[in-house]
Amino acid sequence: MDPGFDPDRPDGAADPRERDANDPLAEFRERFDVPGELYLDGNSLGPVSDAAERSLERALEEWRELGIEAWTEAERPWFRYGESLGDELAALVGADGEEVVVANSTTVNIHTLVGTFLDARGDRPPGVLVNELDFPTDHYAIRSQLRQRGHDPDDNLHVVESRDGRTIAEEDVVAALEDREVGIVFMPSVLYRSGQLLDIERITEAAHEQDALAGFDLAHSVGVVPHQLSAHDVDFAVWCSYKYLNAGPGAIAGLYVDERHFGETPGLAGWWGHEKETQFELRERFTPADSAGAWQIGTVPVLAAAPLAGSLELVHEAGIDRIREKSLALTGTLIRLVEETLAEYGCTVGTPRASEDRGGHVAIEHPEAERVSEALRERGVVVDFRPPNVIRVCPAPLYTGFVDVHEFVAQLRNVLETGAYEDVDPAESVS
Repeated sequence: MDPGFDPDRPDGAADPRERDANDPLAEFRERFDVPGELYLDGNSLGPVSDAAERSLERALEEWRELGIEAWTEAERPWFRYGESLGDELAALVGADGEEVVVANSTTVNIHTLVGTFLDARGDRPPGVLVNELDFPTDHYAIRSQLRQRGHDPDDNLHVVESRDGRTIAEEDVVAALEDREVGIVFMPSVLYRSGQLLDIERITEAAHEQDALAGFDLAHSVGVVPHQLSAHDVDFAVWCSYKYLNAGPGAIAGLYVDERHFGETPGLAGWWGHEKETQFELRERFTPADSAGAWQIGTVPVLAAAPLAGSLELVHEAGIDRIREKSLALTGTLIRLVEETLAEYGCTVGTPRASEDRGGHVAIEHPEAERVSEALRERGVVVDFRPPNVIRVCPAPLYTGFVDVHEFVAQLRNVLETGAYEDVDPAESVS
């Protein structure tokens, strides 16, 4: 432990050791194999848990013992694996089971869902409204889908600009909807760099008032922020499962489609999205499943989906509301400590302070963020860097405690105070 760390320093009403001792989620720490001295990069890749490992091993054993019969005879039959896991995910996003399925990758799901709804809009405006702080893959996929339909992306991809380079003002999204020809709004729930949490309900309502559809990328919120997609009338959503859901690198993604859109022809149709009852009749014409399952494309990759089964067990055992409560407490503590102790070293916080406006990670800004991030990694403190000046820090609630947050701040202070980052070659750093 760094000598600059003081475990007796009060943190609000209780010191960090006391807060960890009274934390109802503290026991989950032992369920994970957490790499490094401090692992604070779970918003990029969550660590493996005992439950995820067991569910993967179970799938391997079923493959070994049942072979092809596992498609119908496995404990969780592989034939309906995507729908089954969708049922378990539904509660985390506030949807009915039939509205959720695990399938494909996040980018593929953006392709197929945006393509679907561009087609479904018919003669209405093809414009898609996004924002300039999106993760780039969202724009790559949308521009591709516009081009494939003969629409110039430069004319039909409408971008809401940021006022401060960190956040997106929701009133600017509303204004853009009123001023531009928009058929689909596609926004992230949480901005990947700053951690700002957008108001999904407000954006969806504004979109529908302008006869536009509302879709969201939940990659940086699913598993740490509870959602109410059905209640908020969201049209569609996508997400990955390797961040807060801890389902492993390249794990299968998920999607939501509101039931009122069942029956639409998927933008990228594939045989695994065919109605299950006649799928193996191998008909020449595609008949989409009457559920979100229609947006599956190829055969479910069981070994890339299996860890999610175990991961979801832990999330449901912990409870998404308790996860969110602890997440806000951890990020709130981190923000306060950075502002109180690191401002003199050039650190600022780029994440909104209000709890209703932030997701599960904190963006610490520093002119030498890239080299500082790598210096921390060399000490076993795993964070990541996002250009131009952000150190992303994720105190994930299932395996991070309040003592960890204090220790991280002490380590960061030491790196800045001693100038340890000055010896780091940015060309060799890992982001």
